[in-house]
Amino acid sequence: MPLRIIELKGSLFTLSVVKIYSDSLELISSSLSKKLASAPNFFANAPMVADLEKVDDTFPLSELVALFSEFNLVLVGITHASEQQKSYASTHGLAVLNAGKTAPESTEKPEIPPDATNAPAFVASKIVRGNVRSGQQVYAADTDLIITGSVSAGAEVIADGDIHVHGALRGRAIAGAKLNPHARIICQNMQAELISIAGNYLLSDSINSDLWQQAALVELNDGKILISAL
Repeated sequence: MPLRIIELKGSLFTLSVVKIYSDSLELISSSLSKKLASAPNFFANAPMVADLEKVDDTFPLSELVALFSEFNLVLVGITHASEQQKSYASTHGLAVLNAGKTAPESTEKPEIPPDATNAPAFVASKIVRGNVRSGQQVYAADTDLIITGSVSAGAEVIADGDIHVHGALRGRAIAGAKLNPHARIICQNMQAELISIAGNYLLSDSINSDLWQQAALVELNDGKILISAL
């Protein structure tokens, strides 16, 4: 048999999109500094895509790459780019991506495989009894995560399904980690450093002040994070 050297497989990875509204690298740097200060470890060496729709066609990509590197961010691609920017990307190892569109909902009922009735009906939720302390990370693979206590600042809770925090959420909560757009975050006291669902995120400074320290539900609505009172 021939020796296997490589294998090409389709996969999904979460990429954060940075939409840039200013041609000023100084202003971009200042804004990045403020945003990343709220959750520095979450974005360390994170792959990023720059959305250039709102900037000039001659916006200097080389300087943007260097700027991202200063913040330990990795610019892997661009979208809404001009021909000049696409040309730069093609010669400097950057991907040129088309902005995705939300697929319309199907009204047809999906076919059920013959052996589907033999599959497990659900995966039991992962339960953490007590608090998740600063520096700790808890991950619930392929299921929901329930925290009976609080999540401290500097802690991180991640679930492929929903996240329920019965106390205060002060750290980072990442639901729908495998890009499940129907995942939710529910907490009794919203003070999060960062909340994320299916790769979409908000930092603490973007959370509505009326909901701060209140019981809250976090979910996606038309691809955007929506926070509402419980």
